[in-house]
Amino acid sequence: MAKLDNGPPRGTRDFLPSEVARRESVIAAISASYARFGFRRIETPAFEALERLTSGQGGENEKLIYKILRRGLPVRLDAGTSPDSLSDLALRYDLTVPLSRFYANNESRLGRPFRALQIGPVWRAERPAKGRYRQFTQCDIDVLGESSVLAECELMEASLSTLSSLGIAPLTLRLNDRRLLAAVAEASGVAEQATSSYFVSLDKLDKIGWEGISAELAAKGFAPEVARTSEKILGGLQAGAGPAEVISHLADSLPRLEEPVLADLGETTACLERLAGRLSGLSYRIDLTIVRGMGYYTGQIFEIAQAGAGHSIAGGGRYDELLGRFLERPVPACGLSIGFERVVDLAAVDSPELGVALLHGREAPGLILQAAAELRDKGHAVSLFPRRKSLGRQLDALFEEGYRAFALVEEGSHGELRPLAPQAD
Repeated sequence: MAKLDNGPPRGTRDFLPSEVARRESVIAAISASYARFGFRRIETPAFEALERLTSGQGGENEKLIYKILRRGLPVRLDAGTSPDSLSDLALRYDLTVPLSRFYANNESRLGRPFRALQIGPVWRAERPAKGRYRQFTQCDIDVLGESSVLAECELMEASLSTLSSLGIAPLTLRLNDRRLLAAVAEASGVAEQATSSYFVSLDKLDKIGWEGISAELAAKGFAPEVARTSEKILGGLQAGAGPAEVISHLADSLPRLEEPVLADLGETTACLERLAGRLSGLSYRIDLTIVRGMGYYTGQIFEIAQAGAGHSIAGGGRYDELLGRFLERPVPACGLSIGFERVVDLAAVDSPELGVALLHGREAPGLILQAAAELRDKGHAVSLFPRRKSLGRQLDALFEEGYRAFALVEEGSHGELRPLAPQAD
């Protein structure tokens, strides 16, 4: 029998106690910051009905679903059995679809608008590679029941303030609108049934440029005019164009675009201008090349990045139609997800102190536990360690691990608390 590998499965990770402590510190800071804006934490199951997760709204992520076999399957299956028929549940690939189901089930017990905070694991069958994991933590906030761009503005302000409080700065925010992109697709001659495929290609613009977009659209069977017209509309602005200039350009380039789309952009950028005066280092712009892959977005979409970084650390948008699939009536909704794994690496948080290290020798167990109990009664967290021959080296190791106080258990003594600092052997 081959020896099993003791490492975690490919695409997953183990976390040491110090790493878990750091992650918990970041979660606590995020939760406290969002609570100041009225967001309340909820939890949903790790798995959902497969049909909910394969509705066509999850974009490319629906191809990465981990499906769960139904219970009670026969030992032998008929030839030609479809693999999809063997599953009725699946692990969630994000937190938005579960939230929609949760809200539909609990709407009568929730306020309106309802501000939700979720922090939990999600699963995607990613190809294992550096920085890509099959299980990772997501952190989402959502405003359900608010139809105006007040929801977008509140999500942006809460998240930018939270990231700033974690010491992540300077920050940049890029803003777009899926209604704008739909209008660009129409003006470029894209048939309505082909818009999803068009958006998938357009979402790669920052990676492959217009030349790559043209080649990919051509390979999909789009006419050459589609890429040329799209580039003319989306690329027809000078770098650094301000919101007013962008909105004016869109009004000229897309005369059939509904007026509320541009009015909403004006409202949101006005809120961002106010926020930029309060948060040091914040910059923002309308970026017509942002697409975001999820198929459920219906309005404004946005991404946040640390200035100079090559990737975003948060993003989201409006998804007014998703809840209607469960409630059979429209419910306005808007959400934002923080890239928790990246934020943990960037956050300026102190490692939590571990409390008191209680060092003991060959004393009776009752004496050792009594000394520990007396320290805990005084409010200390206490960990027990056998005393080593080289006390100085042991104290150095405990200090490195995060302990800042220690006590010795000796016959006739219940342990005097002493500060812990680097020792000389």
